[in-house]
Amino acid sequence: MEETKKSLLDESFTSAMTLTNSGVPQVPDRYILPPSQRPALGSSIGTRDDTTLPVIDLSLLHQPLLRSRAIHEINMACKEFGFFQVINHGIPSSVVKDALDAATQFFDLPLEEKMLMVSSNVHQPVRYGTSINHSTDKVHYWRDFIKHYSHPLSKWIDMWPSNPPCYKDKVGKYAEATHLLHKQLIEAISESLGLEKSYLQEQTEEGSQVIAVNCYPACPEPEVTLGMPPHSDFGSLTILLQSSEGLQIMDGNKNWVCVPYIEGALIVQLGDQIEVMSNGIYKSVIHRVTVNKHIKRLSFASLHSLPLHKKISPAPELLDGNNAAAYGEFSFNDFLNYISSNDDFLQERFIDTLKKGSS
Repeated sequence: MEETKKSLLDESFTSAMTLTNSGVPQVPDRYILPPSQRPALGSSIGTRDDTTLPVIDLSLLHQPLLRSRAIHEINMACKEFGFFQVINHGIPSSVVKDALDAATQFFDLPLEEKMLMVSSNVHQPVRYGTSINHSTDKVHYWRDFIKHYSHPLSKWIDMWPSNPPCYKDKVGKYAEATHLLHKQLIEAISESLGLEKSYLQEQTEEGSQVIAVNCYPACPEPEVTLGMPPHSDFGSLTILLQSSEGLQIMDGNKNWVCVPYIEGALIVQLGDQIEVMSNGIYKSVIHRVTVNKHIKRLSFASLHSLPLHKKISPAPELLDGNNAAAYGEFSFNDFLNYISSNDDFLQERFIDTLKKGSS
């Protein structure tokens, strides 16, 4: 039965890379968004380029006299945007470059090689795919990806792609480095809320890390489609590495803000677990990805979450008579069940189902 499902999946599968490499002059109809959802590239309607997005120097966290300044900057960024870029983050540029090189080689492999890992099952620990879930998407997105569980690395790395031969080593080093960075960031974010910096320490160490390596090939009609639809991430934090511009975040006025590419910087996005834990003091950031007519863009999204079945709820220290819990509890597994049983999960954000009084 599984073999039959796999062969049907193979027959219905067309990657964005395949379309780009074939030289299609237009995007197929399944990629065309309704006019109201298109990115309005080159237009000022609904987008802003004059918003200054926060960039935080993480080296300040290691300087006792300056740590409080960095914590304050993190607090302001999390309240206003749920987003910031970080410099001096401690991950060597050689590790970043090697990871991008390995990703480039992977997506350049023959399709038959990549299809060995294709799956539409969101519970699979390693899966290659296109769009969000090409077997159920009503509208498709101009994106190919490989996702794999990454922490603890020794548990999962043997399931990762064996081709290209450098993939496990180079991407593994990047995954370990981002896991360490994530621990530092969670401590700083907890501290910025007035909690003990160790508030989520145990859950962070035992938590899950999913690396989504994304490829957004050059697209013949970038004005009618997207690489990823508007969404927030389910976990605690996402650390994003991008090879060029393409990410946009939604500000408090519901305008789309283009995130600039900063050489050597990494992007930090708050996820739904932090919004719930902070009882809404911090918000998970809604973001989307645009595509480009001439440039292929790669990104590494390192999605960090509490352990699969660990429930998170508003921190009791942030609740009192004037501030009741505004959210119900949830786990990473609850999120996976939600998206696998709900074909329209992009129409309603998962976190909105958790808000008290939403049902």
